[in-house]
Amino acid sequence: MRRRAYLKTAGVGVAGLLTAGCLQVEEGEQTSTTAETTTTTKGTTTGTTSESTEPLKIATYDSFFGDEGTAGRWLKDQWEADHDTEIEYTAPSNGINEFIQRKQQGAGIDADLFVGLNTPDLVRVDESLPDSDLFDDLRGDLDNDDNVKESLEVDPENRVVAYDTGYITPVYDSTEIDNPETFDALLEPEYEGTLLAQNAQSSDPGLAFLLWTIHEKGADGYLDYWEELLANDVRVLDDWQPAYNAFLEGERPMVVSYSTDQVYYNSEEELPHHQVSFLNDQGYANPETVGRFAGTDQPETAADFVDFVLTDEAQANVAVNNVQIPATTTASLPEGYAEYAKEPPEPVTFTYEELAGNLDEWTESWAQLVASN
Repeated sequence: MRRRAYLKTAGVGVAGLLTAGCLQVEEGEQTSTTAETTTTTKGTTTGTTSESTEPLKIATYDSFFGDEGTAGRWLKDQWEADHDTEIEYTAPSNGINEFIQRKQQGAGIDADLFVGLNTPDLVRVDESLPDSDLFDDLRGDLDNDDNVKESLEVDPENRVVAYDTGYITPVYDSTEIDNPETFDALLEPEYEGTLLAQNAQSSDPGLAFLLWTIHEKGADGYLDYWEELLANDVRVLDDWQPAYNAFLEGERPMVVSYSTDQVYYNSEEELPHHQVSFLNDQGYANPETVGRFAGTDQPETAADFVDFVLTDEAQANVAVNNVQIPATTTASLPEGYAEYAKEPPEPVTFTYEELAGNLDEWTESWAQLVASN
């Protein structure tokens, strides 16, 4: 959830949430982590940590671990308190594309796990590497994956497993507009010039919203729907941050965002300006998954770490710290968090099989339509 770092730097905290009910964990080691290195400073601990000559290297996005109070920091502290192997995070600037390119060039993969892969990413990995495997069969080595929600089972080859999910929904200012409630309502004159969306070719929520419209209108009807949205003056910006900035600044009263928006904005004054709209009683699930790189020399340790991530305690902490929803059916969220982390009545998403062979065509056709308007 890269938006977490943006909201934090923008001065929006999670005090309303965390004070109300954040999970309390025992004080462990305090870590300072950068994209290249990890250092550890001893504090008050509840266990012992011994250094390993071979750390478990986890590639991910920087906001997963870069600041205190992140999911990655919590996982590192808790894991190292009970295991000899240290965790070393890296944040490749080009994300999963860096490893696709390295594989294409025959270069080594200097990581054991990749955290933060979504279903379209996995489709692109396979389409870019048709004759080689970037990830191996992780699910076959796990013990704690039985409780992962069936709707988040994204990979038919069992290479990745979901560790949390977000739901893409419009967020609207109820002091300016009413809840649109349906996709068709967004085409009505009442909602002309109200919606901010994101580029489906450069933004995860932008792509998820596009896929949601395809899920609802079909591959033969989504372009017609988008043509009407454009005629009703939807504004498409490059990514979530500039779109959300425009929403916060009052440029428009509705933005494609996340159903956990009220985690950040839950005061009596803020809530009316941050209402979640589950169009057609739905929200588009965008699960984040973890995969194990093929050829890692620590396959058992990597699987053990993922099993740890799927425990109930870790699932709750990852969700709270990552401002997401747990991937499992058994994890319990603290009351103060669960009140504002909304889940749709009907989660929808596209499976790997449904996206394979279609994703590029859908997004390119959409981009041509938007560019021509």
